[in-house]
Amino acid sequence: MNAGPTAGRVYEALRSLILNHGFCPGDRLDAALLAEQLSASVTPVRDALNTLTGEGLVESRRAGGFHLPSLDEPGLRDMFAWEAQILRLALKEAQLIPASPTANRQQLTYAERVAGAVGTVAEGSANSEHARALARLGARLHSVRTLEEKVIENAPGELAHIEQALDQADRAALRRMWRAWYHRRVGAAAKLVRAAYRVRGSA
Repeated sequence: MNAGPTAGRVYEALRSLILNHGFCPGDRLDAALLAEQLSASVTPVRDALNTLTGEGLVESRRAGGFHLPSLDEPGLRDMFAWEAQILRLALKEAQLIPASPTANRQQLTYAERVAGAVGTVAEGSANSEHARALARLGARLHSVRTLEEKVIENAPGELAHIEQALDQADRAALRRMWRAWYHRRVGAAAKLVRAAYRVRGSA
């Protein structure tokens, strides 16, 4: 990065590091070290860390500064279950419109495609809180999503079927597929947690 990046650029850089395994769960995020790494002063780094804390991507501990949240199997299961519950509500209210398959999906990563599929349902809901809640939770789950292809057999194929159902606006199929989707991920939570602690900067 260039010296003296804007606060926005520091925020985006830190957010990208967090989402893409620049740190391991539970790591301490030292503002001074990060400022040096990003060629920035400490103030915009602290501001970015505070913003990310508000988004649930960073924790501020009273005795120990900023940390990446730890990840454990019960917590990950809870996040999957909560996302499934919100998505089920959003799907119930969403206005689904048949569409041609989106060609640029193949240019996206698996995790980006998952976010797009969830976002399509959320944005179609009449309740705008569904989209906000799913976007926030999706950011917290992003780094785990990047590991699903390695841990869950045929995860991309499963996603392709969901995307096809979205293109066809097939609400019944989506309801069935999402239920199976989250069942598999809850079952794989322990493996996903182990993978999250073994990867850094490789996604």
